[in-house]
Amino acid sequence: MSAERFDYAVVGLGALGSAACMELALRGHRVVGLERFPLGHSRGASHDTSRILRHSYHTTAYVRMTQQAYADWARLERASGTPLVTTVGGLDLFPPDAAISPVDYLESLSAAGIAFGMLDAAKVSARWPQFRLPEGTLALYQEDAAIVPAALGTATMQQQAQKHGAELRAESPVTGLRDTGSGVELTTPGGVVAAGAVVVCADAWTNQVLAPLGVTVPLEVTLEQVTYFRPQDTGRYLPGQHPLWIWMDDPCFYGFPSYGEPTVKVAEDCGGPSVDPDDRTSDTDPVMQQRLADHVARILPGSGPPVRSLRCQYTLTPDRDFVVSPVPGHPAVTVGLGAAHGFKFAPTLGRLLADVATGTPTTVDLEPFRLDRPALTDPAYQAHWLV
Repeated sequence: MSAERFDYAVVGLGALGSAACMELALRGHRVVGLERFPLGHSRGASHDTSRILRHSYHTTAYVRMTQQAYADWARLERASGTPLVTTVGGLDLFPPDAAISPVDYLESLSAAGIAFGMLDAAKVSARWPQFRLPEGTLALYQEDAAIVPAALGTATMQQQAQKHGAELRAESPVTGLRDTGSGVELTTPGGVVAAGAVVVCADAWTNQVLAPLGVTVPLEVTLEQVTYFRPQDTGRYLPGQHPLWIWMDDPCFYGFPSYGEPTVKVAEDCGGPSVDPDDRTSDTDPVMQQRLADHVARILPGSGPPVRSLRCQYTLTPDRDFVVSPVPGHPAVTVGLGAAHGFKFAPTLGRLLADVATGTPTTVDLEPFRLDRPALTDPAYQAHWLV
């Protein structure tokens, strides 16, 4: 049986893969997207409601990349006619002796020309009386911080990809990958798919897809948990009344104002156990929920009791930097990984992955995101996930 032929194939249709499909299709290429689960599934990291979009980051390069992300989300809103960005303002909260230093954030924002404000605990409480912060807490306020919708954002990119001719195939796992020298061949349940090049955005399943090439990326998959709390006075937690916030310490926590329902969503960053993505639970972890609830009760005492928790996966590189890179020795194979903080950059990462796959000059220096960087090649590299 002859192989179906496309210009480009994309493996994995979460946020990054959907964005790559959209970008390649927008450029007039014949594209097929292959997803091992149903579209919009909850086994990865692109489901549920809200994600943070913000400028505050620890390096100037990331801050400048956020500027492109804001522009790319706006471009997607215009193209789709779908409102996606809800600006609510954001606080990075650095308690006394925080594990994460505010210095890198202040210097990076300043170098990129992003406006921000600095507040002490008393000023935070005066403006947002919902907070009860320890004396000595330093707050970085960034007024452009916003919420972008996870499931809706991913679905919108899929719709735009299909609008421009991409074929998206759900429940189509890739069980074989061969570099033919002039392109690639992918084995799927529906037969062999041939393409000039492939973009692999398989997240926790990346190494399964790359295995036939003898390539392994050092990844840690953790099972995280978000919890929704129901405040008694929901009006105090609406957008415009309550900001996004990130507790910049170890453990690190983050939270949202009410978004689409009268609850506030809060989670711990990198607080879950390592798991096999094919053998993991979806059940609530009561210990994680209690640890989170204790923290929320301390700094947001009116946020109410937890009403439900959901699980999601993190797929972490040792340095927690992205992968946007061809596979060394296999230029027809490009890999994209968001390192568990990529959703805010999804349209931008899709654009950059399309650039790499097509040999187009990029708007970002991708050297730090190569697969052959020390963090991914040096067995002695010490993993660190706080950003």
